[in-house]
Amino acid sequence: MVGDPISDLIIRIKNAGSVAKAEVTVPYSKLKFAIAQALQKAGFVGEVSKNGKDVSKTLTIELLYKSDGTPRIADVKRVSKPGRRLYKGVKHIFPIKYGKGAALYSTPKGILTDSQARKERVGGEELFKIW
Repeated sequence: MVGDPISDLIIRIKNAGSVAKAEVTVPYSKLKFAIAQALQKAGFVGEVSKNGKDVSKTLTIELLYKSDGTPRIADVKRVSKPGRRLYKGVKHIFPIKYGKGAALYSTPKGILTDSQARKERVGGEELFKIW
C-alpha cells in the first residue's frame, strides 16, 4: 500500500523516463488524472488516457523525450508531504529553474502550474516541483 499517491505517481513517471519507456501505467484516481493532465498541458508528458472500469481502472501516461533522447523530465521534488503541508499565496509563487521547470499547486480552481496560478491570481498547496 502506498502512503503518498502523488509521490508514487511522479517517481514512477521519472523512473520510467530514465529507462526510456514509451509509457507508464499507474492506478487511476481523479487526483492523479488531474495532475497528469496539468503535466500534459505544461509539456512534460504526452497523451494521458484512462483504461478499464470500476476497480481495475488504470491511467496510461505517454512519456516525452528531447531530440537527443534524454527524458523531458530530468528531476522532481515533492514539496508538500502528508506529514507537512505547505501552502503559498500568489505573491510567493515564483518561476522554477528560470522558467524551464514548473511547480504544481492544488488550488480552489483545480490543479494548476505556477504560471497558471499566477495568471489566475490564486495560491494553494504546493504539491511538487518538476524540471
